[in-house]
Amino acid sequence: MKMALGFLTAILITCFAPVAYASDPSPLQDFCVAVNDSVAAVFVNGKICKNPNMVVANDFFFSGLNMPGNTSNPLGSRVTTVNVNQLPGLNTLGISLVRIDYASYGLNPPHTHPRATEILVVLEGTLYVGFVTSNPADPNQKNKLFAKYLNPGDAFVFPEGLIHFQFNVGHKNAIAFAGLSSQNPGVITIANAVFGSDPPINQAVLTKAFQVEKKVIDYLEAQFRWNIV
Repeated sequence: MKMALGFLTAILITCFAPVAYASDPSPLQDFCVAVNDSVAAVFVNGKICKNPNMVVANDFFFSGLNMPGNTSNPLGSRVTTVNVNQLPGLNTLGISLVRIDYASYGLNPPHTHPRATEILVVLEGTLYVGFVTSNPADPNQKNKLFAKYLNPGDAFVFPEGLIHFQFNVGHKNAIAFAGLSSQNPGVITIANAVFGSDPPINQAVLTKAFQVEKKVIDYLEAQFRWNIV
C-alpha cells in the first residue's frame, strides 16, 4: 500500500512539475521592486528586492508608450520594451509589455522569447503574423506554420519559445501592443543570432547547416553586423 501511494505521489509530482515551472515563480509577498543590477551585491535568477519601506509609486510607473518608435532601420520596425529593466515594479509579477511600431512593409523578424508566451493586439494597420512549430517527431513531416492577417482589434498568440514574426503588409504605418508572460521574456532574433554573433560561428558549421557555399555565408554575415533593438 505504501509503495502504491509513493508511486502515485511520484506520478502526480511528475505531472504537475512542468506546470509549476512553466512561467516565472509566483510572488510570496505583495511586491518585490527590483534593485538595479549595477548596485546589486549579488547576482540572482531575477532581481533583488528593494527595501519595501523605500518603495514609491514611480517604481510601478512607466511613461512613453504613446510615443512612436523610430522605424528608420533596415527592418522598418521598432520594439519599445517595458519589462523589469524599465519598470522595476514588475519584478516577480510574471508579466511585461511591448509596443511595436512598423513602417510601411516593416518587419519584426523571426525571433523567439525563451521565457514567455506572447499575445499581440493590433491597434493600427494590417499585419501578417505567424509562428512555426518545433521539429515534429516524424522526420517525414515539416514544421507547421500558423499564420493570419490581423486588422485593428485583432489578437494573436505566440506560444512560448516558438519562432514567430509580424509583417506590415499595408502602405501605412502600423502599431501593435503585446503582453508577455514573464517579467523578462528575453528575445533571440534568429538571423542576427546566427549570422551576427560575436565571435562569429565557424563558417563550416553554417555552410553545412544551410547547404550553401561560403560566399553566401559571407554575404549574409555582412548584413547582420548591426544590432536589432
